[in-house]
Amino acid sequence: MVRKGRWITCLALVLALLFSDAALAAASAATSSITSESIKEKEKQVSEAKKEKKDLQNGLTDLQKLKKSLEAQKADLSNYVKELDANLARIEQNITELEGKIAGKEDEISQKELELERALEQEEFQKESVAASIRLIYESGNPSMVDLMLKAKSFADFLNKADYVERVLSYGYQMWENYENIRMYVELCKEELELEKDILNETKANVKQEQQTLEELVEQKRQDIISYEADIRNKDKVIKEYEAEIKAQEEEIKLLEAAIAEEKKKLLESQKLTYDGGMFKFPLATYTRISDEYGMRLHPILKVQQFHNGVDFASPKGTAIYAAYDGKVAAAAYSSSMGNYVMIDHGDGLFTIYMHASVLYVKKNQVVVKGEKIAAVGSTGRSTGNHLHFSVRLNGEYVSPWNYLKK
Repeated sequence: MVRKGRWITCLALVLALLFSDAALAAASAATSSITSESIKEKEKQVSEAKKEKKDLQNGLTDLQKLKKSLEAQKADLSNYVKELDANLARIEQNITELEGKIAGKEDEISQKELELERALEQEEFQKESVAASIRLIYESGNPSMVDLMLKAKSFADFLNKADYVERVLSYGYQMWENYENIRMYVELCKEELELEKDILNETKANVKQEQQTLEELVEQKRQDIISYEADIRNKDKVIKEYEAEIKAQEEEIKLLEAAIAEEKKKLLESQKLTYDGGMFKFPLATYTRISDEYGMRLHPILKVQQFHNGVDFASPKGTAIYAAYDGKVAAAAYSSSMGNYVMIDHGDGLFTIYMHASVLYVKKNQVVVKGEKIAAVGSTGRSTGNHLHFSVRLNGEYVSPWNYLKK
């Protein structure tokens, strides 16, 4: 019934042309919205999709090349860690962009499928229009000009009949041209849709490959740090380096504390941050275990007594890190020992520090509230596995985080 109804519509449009030029123009417009400009635009979209597909491979991280460039840095562990973390951050960003592209591409494919469906419907309608016009031309007998002249009752009658034939033929040619346009458009839609699906599949494969690269580099970093620290020839050097890094950490944090104290002097008393004595929120969404406690401990690799100025919570990469209490971000930065870290001022000389994050979500001077997500767990800086190093400082000295946390 639908097919018969379409044919009747097509025939009605053909018959309409017998009465006026305006009817012919209306019929042509009704039977096809595909123009040469539409085809050019679609060809441009197909070309852009081909370029996008080609460019996908160029954005992947060359793991072997990266390893080779990092090899020269291993003699200086601090520079090696810093360089490697910078590359890990770039890969993380690449993964985020690719994942965003996947979501957008899936929506785009849905739109392209709908566009193809409509084009196929229009192609079928156009095909029936062509059939109707051919049938009308055949039934008109397509008489020659001589026949028309001999059969004409008058010269005016001849002109009318000649005009009728010209209209029918012109409409038939127009229908065929429209049909060819829509056929070409449908093929371009099909090609573009296949390209978009290929791009989606390759993008998903690229995310997987980048994640594998990331995991391999993190594991390489862990092994290199352990190997470096375990080498007996490096022991004295490593102990000095370790002590120097802790000292550098403390100096960096003291400088931040001094700068904050100076800023506070400039603030009115009513604007001053104050700590009201409340208990901290646990700074992690989830954790598997306490991998290192606060206080004096035997370094797991160096086998010497060292002061550990915080608590290490082992947790999967990407686990949310929360602000333990209301405050203002004193620092959100990177150092080769602390990795990506956040320092929050809670007022009255009380600070919390969150180290080794994979990514930071806050910036310096940003006000945060207790429980707000500020970072994600990682293994940046002098770290051999995913964890949060959580420290608390009071009046310029490290204190046990357990004074403010519930176990």
